[in-house]
Amino acid sequence: MKYGRDIGNLLRKLLLGYHKYFHNEVLNSDGRRLFMEILRMLLYEHPELRRTIYRVRRRLDLESVLKISRLVLGEEETEYLFNIGFYGLEHRST
Repeated sequence: MKYGRDIGNLLRKLLLGYHKYFHNEVLNSDGRRLFMEILRMLLYEHPELRRTIYRVRRRLDLESVLKISRLVLGEEETEYLFNIGFYGLEHRST
């Protein structure tokens, strides 16, 4: 399934800015605003994901963000971006 470039870019921004958009693995107000925009765009492009998006909107935590990110970006890129956002560039896993 193809996803829009904007959705991927916003997800990258959210994962790389972990310390800016999360507090105790829960989205803060800025992170929630960004994630809701991602979900809105995703629902517009792929209405068949309505049920998944509904479930994710109920829990606005790190696991929900990673679930959507794995769906859009893939497992490897999601883990890579999350590790950079959480640990920084010095702690990249190979």
